[in-house]
Amino acid sequence: MKGNVKYTKQFFSPVGVSSDWRKKEYIDKPPRWCSVDLRDGNQALIIPMSLEEKLEFFKLLCEIGFKEIEVGFPAASETEYEFCRTIIERGLIPDDVTIQVLTQSREHIIAKTFEALRGCKNAVVHLYNSTSVAQREQVFRKSREEIINIATFGARLCKEYKAKAEGNVVFEYSPESFTGTEPEFALEICNEVIKIWEPTPENKVIINLPVTVSHSMPHIYANQVEYMHKNLLNRENVIISLHPHNDRGCAVADSELGLLAGGDRIEGTLFGNGERTGNVDIITLALNMYSQGVDPGLDFSDLPRLCRVYESVTRMSVYDRQPYSGKLVFAAFSGSHQDAIAKGMKFREGRDIPWTVPYLPIDPTDVGRVYEADVIRINSQSGKGGIGYILETQFNLNLPQKIRESFGYHVKSISDHEHRELLPAEVYDIFIRDYVNLSSIISLEQAYYSECADGVISANVKLVYGGKSYNVTAEGNGRLDCVSNAVKKIIPYDYSLEGYNQHAIEGKTAAKAASYVSLACDGELFWGAGIDSDIGSSSVKALISAVNNLLKIKNG
Repeated sequence: MKGNVKYTKQFFSPVGVSSDWRKKEYIDKPPRWCSVDLRDGNQALIIPMSLEEKLEFFKLLCEIGFKEIEVGFPAASETEYEFCRTIIERGLIPDDVTIQVLTQSREHIIAKTFEALRGCKNAVVHLYNSTSVAQREQVFRKSREEIINIATFGARLCKEYKAKAEGNVVFEYSPESFTGTEPEFALEICNEVIKIWEPTPENKVIINLPVTVSHSMPHIYANQVEYMHKNLLNRENVIISLHPHNDRGCAVADSELGLLAGGDRIEGTLFGNGERTGNVDIITLALNMYSQGVDPGLDFSDLPRLCRVYESVTRMSVYDRQPYSGKLVFAAFSGSHQDAIAKGMKFREGRDIPWTVPYLPIDPTDVGRVYEADVIRINSQSGKGGIGYILETQFNLNLPQKIRESFGYHVKSISDHEHRELLPAEVYDIFIRDYVNLSSIISLEQAYYSECADGVISANVKLVYGGKSYNVTAEGNGRLDCVSNAVKKIIPYDYSLEGYNQHAIEGKTAAKAASYVSLACDGELFWGAGIDSDIGSSSVKALISAVNNLLKIKNG
């Protein structure tokens, strides 16, 4: 790439705007939403949706809560026409949902469009023609006046056809390529259309300001929207709609600033599907509002299901890092992130407080995700906090801090060696295999305990070590101490009992206890765990497990 001689600024900054929108800090109410998945999104597919797939998607959009859905361009193809007729004739359009159809400013196309709407209760007829300098000069080779004539011709025809229509028809006009149009000309052509349609409080019109191609930073688009907002005729009876495309990766920012600048309505798609880089992703935009405490009025409580349906009917895929929707957007592999999330979740327990969990902008369960399966993910980058969190939340094993650290390094080493992520069940299996009720090198076959004077306990213990059986008698201040003293008599290593913890394992099965023991030998710590229905037995099993791990290392 060589310099910037080839390119020049293609946007127009309106004159005389005050940029009042800059004083606003957030969007305090949701816009009117219009899904264009079935037209703008569908036309961008390699294989457009079939009739049945469009019907399935339409029903999903209604379930989500969209009240305005653009269903296609009925005059463009028989499939588009047939779909419009099908949802009308089968009575599939809820009474509170308005369908929207697109039309060019040509008489036979407008006629076909109104024919497709026959019997529809509520519809938006969306008229458009391109207005940008590039389109006027290169494509149409027409003057401003000729471009205005195209728009007004279509506006009058639509008005004539509406007078003969059965249902309630609302008009929408788009100066296509708005962002490449001189602001004063965009205003002029929109006002000419408004004059013809004569909006009233009971019969408002929609002026759509599309970012057909994104040419500028978002604040420029906001200034363009504000200019229209402050200068459109009959503004109180005009709904300003925004339709941002994502050429510069700014569709969400364009939408948010455009709403601050006077926009009332958003046209977009689920997951941002659409021509080239796509449209604004309504899921991202809506959940951004949700994260700031604003109810968007759309139901995204089961995003995994939406992803499945979307991927099925469009043959597209939802990117793993797609905001809110991707499989990995709530996942934490980093040890420090996992630790912070786990502590944040612990901090919330029993507290009715606003959501402030580190690294998670919203509660994953609000969009149908599961903490244990989606948030804490285990690989070679993971830490003790996340690994301990999985064992505690999914398997009811509350490991002491030191063993969490030891086990964490152990799991990370396995993941690093195998070059893959470990599933929660695999983490649990590793813990059971390498820490719990171990007996491969030394095993406790039986033990008989008796009380002596002064609270001392005596034990007759049968141990198997190195293929030989040993019957050993030892004393201690409890069962654990007794067995430990017996073990010390037959192994060639001296150790001290450093730590002991235990807890009940809560679950649907019979009550069990988990115990954790650490041994210190030659400056190293060795851990073991025991699980048994009896707390005393679990502690002894933990000791023997720790000794097995000590012997495994010491014996090489």
